[in-house]
Amino acid sequence: MLLAAAVFAVAQAASCYGAETIRLAVQKTGTFAWELAVIRAHDLDKQADLSIEVTELASAEAGKIALRAGNADMMVSDWLWVSRERALGAKLTFYPYSSALGAVMVPDASPIRTLAGLKGRKLAVAGGPIDKSWLLLQARLKQDGIDLKSEATIVYGAPPLLTAKMLGGEMDATINYWNFCAALEAKGFRRVAGIEDILPKLGAKGRIAMVGYVFDEGWGNANRDVVARFIAMTRKAKEILSTSDAEWEKIAPLTGTSDAATLRVYRDRYREGIPRRPIADEEADARILYRVLTGIGGRELVGPAPELEPGTFFHAIAGD
Repeated sequence: MLLAAAVFAVAQAASCYGAETIRLAVQKTGTFAWELAVIRAHDLDKQADLSIEVTELASAEAGKIALRAGNADMMVSDWLWVSRERALGAKLTFYPYSSALGAVMVPDASPIRTLAGLKGRKLAVAGGPIDKSWLLLQARLKQDGIDLKSEATIVYGAPPLLTAKMLGGEMDATINYWNFCAALEAKGFRRVAGIEDILPKLGAKGRIAMVGYVFDEGWGNANRDVVARFIAMTRKAKEILSTSDAEWEKIAPLTGTSDAATLRVYRDRYREGIPRRPIADEEADARILYRVLTGIGGRELVGPAPELEPGTFFHAIAGD
């Protein structure tokens, strides 16, 4: 028995020692932290023979700096930034993480029933003048002859601040990130339209994953098996969150809410945003939306490339 125990201990140590390490730059308040909690709770990292090192950061911008400086192997960002960086010489690449997008939210009693009803209203926009959701909304309304930027009163600000302004009745409507929209929804606010609802009018064939896992192309090609195991591991975590309501109770503290109604909306919107399309379909829609964004956001948004840069999407995962 002692010999068996010793052999088992050595085998475990060897397994841990042999596990490849992935260094992740993770926004402390981001949704990726939810998945990582599930991965650890269910030992999915050990099953994948991976060692996950997490550096918690205060913002997505800090993650970009960590990745570019070589202090992290992977982070979550959007394909638009990846394409821009590739055009500027940095060979980053992208794999879909979530298609959960923001929405236009109004108080339940608001007379605004359609996007056209935003004309002449006070609109709170999260993320600034070149936020992707805001640009896509502008592009959609321009199809109907409405220049929302000049025909509405626009207030830019941080997502929590704009949420507070909506709750305080200072604004008529807001376009905000999906988790802040979920919080408003749980408090009785109404969705006029989700950003995913307007994408077909802009030429997209399906619900696109705007954000994904981002890493250096050279590192990804040199560690294809590691990346494949990482993606398989995160898919298992997503499946757990997709099917288990009890799991959401466990990660509730990470979501920043103790309110059951808000947690339910977080859960439902997260589940809707789990990518399930082939990578080729994601990339095809990204190329279409890139042209839309280029037309309205210009070089300030996309950089020097008129088209989505080749190699922006990573195609080395089996089954894609």
